[in-house]
Amino acid sequence: MNYQFPLISRSKELERFMKDLPSDNEKSILELHDLPGGAKAFLLVARFCYGVKMELTPSNVVPLRCAAEYLQMTEDYGEGNLIIQTENFLNHIFGYWTDTLKALKTCEGVLPLAEELHITSRCIHSLVLKAADPTLAILPLSGPSSVQSPEDSEMWNGISTSLTSKESGEDWWFEDVSSLSLPLYKRFMQGGIARHMKPRRVSGSLVYYAKKNIPSLSSYQNGNLSKSNLSEADQRNLIEETVELLPNEKGITPTKFLLKCLRTAMALYASSSCCSSLEKRIGFQLDEADLEDLLIPNIGYSMETIHDIDCVQRMLDHFMIVDHDDVDSTSNNDIVEEERRIVANCQRLNPMAKVSELMDNYLAEVAPDVNLKLPKFQSLAAVIPDCARTLDDGIYRAIDIFLKSHAWMTESEKEQICRLMNCQKLSLEASTHAAQNERLPLRIVVQVLFFEQLKLRTSVAGWFFASDTLENPTNLSGNLALMRSDGNGIGNNTTHNNPVVAFDHMKDRVSELEKECLSMKQDLEKMMKSKGSWNMLLKKLGCRLIPKTSLPKVSKPCRKSKIAPASVTELEENAVVVT
Repeated sequence: MNYQFPLISRSKELERFMKDLPSDNEKSILELHDLPGGAKAFLLVARFCYGVKMELTPSNVVPLRCAAEYLQMTEDYGEGNLIIQTENFLNHIFGYWTDTLKALKTCEGVLPLAEELHITSRCIHSLVLKAADPTLAILPLSGPSSVQSPEDSEMWNGISTSLTSKESGEDWWFEDVSSLSLPLYKRFMQGGIARHMKPRRVSGSLVYYAKKNIPSLSSYQNGNLSKSNLSEADQRNLIEETVELLPNEKGITPTKFLLKCLRTAMALYASSSCCSSLEKRIGFQLDEADLEDLLIPNIGYSMETIHDIDCVQRMLDHFMIVDHDDVDSTSNNDIVEEERRIVANCQRLNPMAKVSELMDNYLAEVAPDVNLKLPKFQSLAAVIPDCARTLDDGIYRAIDIFLKSHAWMTESEKEQICRLMNCQKLSLEASTHAAQNERLPLRIVVQVLFFEQLKLRTSVAGWFFASDTLENPTNLSGNLALMRSDGNGIGNNTTHNNPVVAFDHMKDRVSELEKECLSMKQDLEKMMKSKGSWNMLLKKLGCRLIPKTSLPKVSKPCRKSKIAPASVTELEENAVVVT
């Protein structure tokens, strides 16, 4: 029994086990199946009890502390027993970021005793404090501490006093904590959030952790795509936990990451609440999204279309709700705040304009899908208000692609989808294309030609008015040569300030517009020959002629602009209004 005395002299539990052993048996076997840390921890405990030199390190201190607690190695069984020594060492390493992180990782192997002794919570609390204040995060430069036998006066030689501070960048701890398991990492992040850690740092760490552990969210690093050892179930759980911890502030989390998370969550069949939360977050900052990221493949059970258009529809609805709330919040301002309200509205138009362009491009991408139904196309396009588009070239392009891919549509359906665009807001290139587009209904083609003609009349009338202001019958003829030969005229950079030169440029532009008008009139006459007379066509399209007497008078059009009288007269006689 002498060889057993060092063990039982330090442990109450071992003393009890030894008393229960039969005394007549020379060889007794004592099995400690529930000992925290297992055989490695017991070997260190035995070395401690027998006074053999041992080393306490951040990697073994937690299992030893739990084993000492399990064996009840208190001060009642010897001064400076293992419980007090491991506890003191733990308190000491809590001042060091790397050592605390190592100790925390070992806590999972000795649960639940590590939780009962509050070792896990103390490690997390220490790490949170250091992440919040980088000046507290110091690292030991030496190796592990050495612990001498209990009989010696000093328990360990101590950690080297040469300390170095962590870098002061806000993301210096992202890589370190990404090595934690998900339960420990979640508790760390919850501790940081509870201590009001900056939302941008919380989001940055969550993005880093998710990208490191989920291959579909990772980017190529050193030419290789990082691989994950997690199962699909673990990845799904990680996505759901990450989304739950993300800050709610707009613009904190990158939209590209959120869209990748959404696509991965759908592929892993994550919970509906997780997907809905991602859609709402993306919708709040949809103006920051890229077209390629919105092309989410449809992986549902009813794969009607190639891309998940319903998902984009929900995100767009969320964006419109937020935008309308912003407008409503400022709609009741007093007149004194009118200028401030106008400035705020201008700022809000920028995201709306971005989203309208994004949706037009998205519709053009999904339009070739023959399974895309007209109501779904209309529903998505109609969400964007007409005022959000400065030009309707984008929506016209999407409509044209849709008509090309759905050649079986009836005339009524074609007219229905063409109502999504405003013919008055087409550029000259788009109007020229539309006027020659055989896929468009005839009614739409005539509307395009009419509005282009109307724009031309307005421009010509404006230039005629400008020519009258430039004319001075008493001295214009005498001053033309002088102004043309003036040194401040054509030869200088101030040419645009010379009224005579501007008048010459205006006449050239009027001549060009006259040619364009004549070309459009000839195209219209060709259609008339194939479709019937003017009256029959106008009656079919629901249009009416405008009497010449009701048109606005144009003062002195022929003499001043040198345009043939028949040109303006033809514009007046051929003008129509679409009813």
